[in-house]
Amino acid sequence: MDAALSERDKMLAGAPYDPGCPELKGLRQRAQALMRDYSQTIMGDDARAGLMTALLGEWNGAVIRPPFLVDYGVNIHFGPGCFVNFNCVILDVCKVHIGARTQIGPNVQILTADHPRDAASRARGDEWGRPITIGADVWIGGGAIILPGVTVGDGAVIGAGAVVTRDVAAGVTVAGNPARVMQRPEMQG
Repeated sequence: MDAALSERDKMLAGAPYDPGCPELKGLRQRAQALMRDYSQTIMGDDARAGLMTALLGEWNGAVIRPPFLVDYGVNIHFGPGCFVNFNCVILDVCKVHIGARTQIGPNVQILTADHPRDAASRARGDEWGRPITIGADVWIGGGAIILPGVTVGDGAVIGAGAVVTRDVAAGVTVAGNPARVMQRPEMQG
């Protein structure tokens, strides 16, 4: 990787980066302040739109019930008509794209951050990420976890409590830990 790249550029590219660099610390502190302020609002509060626009950049009017927890916020894109229930965690060290009309249940975790599997590398603080793409019209049940690098196709259903470790095709229903196919479109109706 080019030595001239900032730690933020490395992070967004999915390369190893230093999460403790001043720029990334500052961006996380900014996101934390916005999330704290958002969590102090109630439904119908005029401040919500401004806070979400500041956090996400392009907000698209997603209904997001607090608390809503992110690393940076600016790496998350919601399509129009999305709904996010209470206590959603999105670790957005890489891009997270969520398609139109996708619905996310309570306590869902969407995690782009990844770490080494060996203790010595973790002790050095190595970290990287892989982007997550979630299609349009997806339903993610409560407590589901979507791991780094996963793509979920349009119209898929992720069962409550599922741990999604691999891509999910369009229209497919998955459940379990690790998530496995429960129903394919050709099995329906």
